Amino acid sequence: MKTTQPFSPAHFEFDRELIERLDGAGPRYTSYPTADRFTSNFSESDYLLRLQQRRIGANRRPLSLYVHIPFCNTVCFYCACNKIITKDKSKADIYLDHLEKEIQLVAAQLGCREKVIQLHFGGGTPTFLSDAQLERLMAMLSEHFEFMPEGEYSIEIDPRKVSRETMLKLAKFGFNRISVGVQDFEPAVQKAVNRIQSEEETRAVIEAGREAGIQSVSLDLIYGLPLQTRESMLRTLQKALELNPDRLALYNYAHLPTVFMPQRRIHEADLPSTSTKLDILQDAVKMLTDAGYVFIGMDHFAKPDDELAVALRQGRLQRNFQGYSTHADCDMLAFGVSAISKVGSSYCQNDKTLDGYYASLDAGKLPIVRGITLDNDDLLRRTIIQGLMCRFALSVEAIEEIFSINFAQYFNEEMPQIRAFQHQGLLSFDGDFLMVEPKGRFLIRNIAMLFDRHLRERQTHARYSKTI
Repeated sequence: MKTTQPFSPAHFEFDRELIERLDGAGPRYTSYPTADRFTSNFSESDYLLRLQQRRIGANRRPLSLYVHIPFCNTVCFYCACNKIITKDKSKADIYLDHLEKEIQLVAAQLGCREKVIQLHFGGGTPTFLSDAQLERLMAMLSEHFEFMPEGEYSIEIDPRKVSRETMLKLAKFGFNRISVGVQDFEPAVQKAVNRIQSEEETRAVIEAGREAGIQSVSLDLIYGLPLQTRESMLRTLQKALELNPDRLALYNYAHLPTVFMPQRRIHEADLPSTSTKLDILQDAVKMLTDAGYVFIGMDHFAKPDDELAVALRQGRLQRNFQGYSTHADCDMLAFGVSAISKVGSSYCQNDKTLDGYYASLDAGKLPIVRGITLDNDDLLRRTIIQGLMCRFALSVEAIEEIFSINFAQYFNEEMPQIRAFQHQGLLSFDGDFLMVEPKGRFLIRNIAMLFDRHLRERQTHARYSKTI
């Protein structure tokens, strides 16, 4: 299965035999080092220092903001997010009280009302919040940050809980992108994962969003769910395409019931086989590309005129904790329970428990529980992994100049695996450029992993999802 543009970064080849042979688990590289490498040695004082360094830095770029809303009305059995199941909206008021404290503490370190180019509300279910609560949250953020008119402001939507009026208000609040959770349109699959969501609900939300002026609609689907078949997933994909999304994400379900308790309610006997999952993926890739969507990378597709597709063609694509982005080179301030921030050469994460998060803020402290400061080797490898994941190419000369290294000598330990991947047709390496070949693009996580020193040198208790 090949596209017709052999020199395009979107050109790929779905080599099923190679994919089956290299099947394995690994990080998604929304950061490097990955979050399982964060340690408790990084504390609130370290984060405050990073914020102060940003304050005195020259030519500060606009910020990216992330807000985690952990609440959901019901539990979806497949979910691996940090969430709290409740129908009590008053719990969100208490949460907003503490978000306000956190935002104030962080903003005080910045010294001015900084500009924002990107905002994302994730969860949980951000639209668990009432319209009044969403308005309150946006007012909190607007008090301390200046939202640029050309910015990208997105929110995750659960169509089962959102009215047309809410969609109109979201646009009024400034949101111009929505990510709509679908997962699967088949009633039997929905029942098996406890997420009953009609086609009509999904369509109504999307139509209301477009009526309100939302610029981009993204649909999230999952393959590998219980009772899915090759035929049923084709029906779901057809219905998804009829909704005409600007972007579409097709995630591989990672069944880790020992890690995520709700998944214990999924019957393993109902899960499709590895072979069936590959059938589904192969069918989906053909169907989406035949419909004109561009393969962005990993599990993401977009229309040719979408910003992600344009950024891919122009070599500007980035990755952060929200996935592929055009603004991931910004510092990202993250608010809420379990949220992860990136400032300068550091990452840090908030307390994952609501009690711990509240206790820290009630004591006037930021709820940082772990993080990491990147050393020069981390920065080098992050640059390489970002380049491979987002552009499928690496200028060795540029890397050598920026980091003052000899590439072949520095990565002497990695060279045998580079040569092995080259022999298998996944990549090419001539000493000046490292290029991911078309058949390597669906195995990009495998390629990125060979540059992950932490993965090679240190054990982790993390359970990674399958690379395909």
